Amino acid sequence: QVQLVESGGGLVQAGGSLRLSCVASGGTWRSLVMGWFRQAPGKEREFVAAISWSGASTHYADSVKGRFTISRDNAKNAVYLQMNNLKPEDTALYYCAARLGTSIIIGAEYDNFGQGTQVTVSS
Repeated sequence: QVQLVESGGGLVQAGGSLRLSCVASGGTWRSLVMGWFRQAPGKEREFVAAISWSGASTHYADSVKGRFTISRDNAKNAVYLQMNNLKPEDTALYYCAARLGTSIIIGAEYDNFGQGTQVTVSS
């Protein structure tokens, strides 16, 4: 099982941008579908975005579509989340996640999560 470490969170004003990074170590990187999830205070963790093993396919939650972009660099064992036009409702702890496989399956469970990086958007 890979170990996932997120970075890049912070405090930003509404309308601003942040880029989250997640680096994996150990395990088999190339057989993993990667995703980003988030959890706001008092709410359940929710899906944000996913990317297939090759990077050719992506899927987004409706709430972030058109504002967030997920990408990956298999040479660096890394996955990224570019977040533009941030809104206060994007404030949450953002988690990188992995599951075995090569293709995105909507609704699939992920069994490996990082510790998270905090994103706070002020109005």
